[in-house]
Amino acid sequence: MRRVYRLSAFLVIASALAFAETWSGKLIDAGCADPQKTEACVPTASTAAFAINAAGKVLKLDAAGNAKATEAMKVRENSADRAKNANREITATVQGTVSEDVIKVDSIELR
Repeated sequence: MRRVYRLSAFLVIASALAFAETWSGKLIDAGCADPQKTEACVPTASTAAFAINAAGKVLKLDAAGNAKATEAMKVRENSADRAKNANREITATVQGTVSEDVIKVDSIELR
C-alpha cells in the first residue's frame, strides 16, 4: 500500500512539472509595464512587483515569483560583479505556469 502512495505522489509531481513552461526575456518593473515604454522600467532590489517581457508579451509574476525575483535582485546587486551590472538591462529565465497573463513562478534565474 505504501508503494501505491509513493507512486501516486511521484506521478502527481511529475505531471505538475510536465505542464510548466519557460520564458526568457527582459525583467521589468511591473508598475510601469507598458509594452511601449519598457526601457524606463529597469527593476532594482527595492522593486516590489516584477514582470517579464518575453518576445513582446508582458507577463506579470505572482506573489511568490515577486519574492523570488526580489531575492535574486538582492543577490545580484551584492555580487562581486555589481559594477558591471549597473545600469544594464536584466534578462531572466522564468519557469512556471501562466494564467491570465500572470506566471505562477516555480523558479527564476537572472542574467
